[in-house]
Amino acid sequence: MRKLVLCLISIAIFSIGCKKNSECPKDDNLVAPLMEEQALAAYLNANGIVATKHANNMYYQIITPGTGGSPDLCSSVRVSYTGRVSNSAVNFDAGTNTDFKLGVLISGWKKGVPLIQKGGRIKLYLPPYLAYGANDVKDGNGKVVIPANSILVFDITLVDFQ
Repeated sequence: MRKLVLCLISIAIFSIGCKKNSECPKDDNLVAPLMEEQALAAYLNANGIVATKHANNMYYQIITPGTGGSPDLCSSVRVSYTGRVSNSAVNFDAGTNTDFKLGVLISGWKKGVPLIQKGGRIKLYLPPYLAYGANDVKDGNGKVVIPANSILVFDITLVDFQ
């Protein structure tokens, strides 16, 4: 009887683990084209910004690393953030204590947010391919808020994650 109970518990744990993994998005492994990386590097250089290049050709600055572990693509993250187009001082989006599923966000966030831990703050410089690409992003009134092929700058604080 004891072996049967242990066997059933093992099967239940295995099944829950498999279900959780199948619901998690896979890493998209996107890498921005060299031409976009060069344009982003030129923008950073022209503005005196020193940032670290990521393997996928985005750049980032870790302002505060945080503590207590990092999220993965299966995590729900609570963030405070601002986002703007590189050639504008106006934020196209911002949020305070906003919850997202990390795995469904743009590629730049999927790669950038896990670079910090809870309480950490990062600035991401994203080439178009890792953001919204060749598509205009419009608001509810049809006004373009992010022009196609824009370099985006996000300032993100990882408040919490689960």
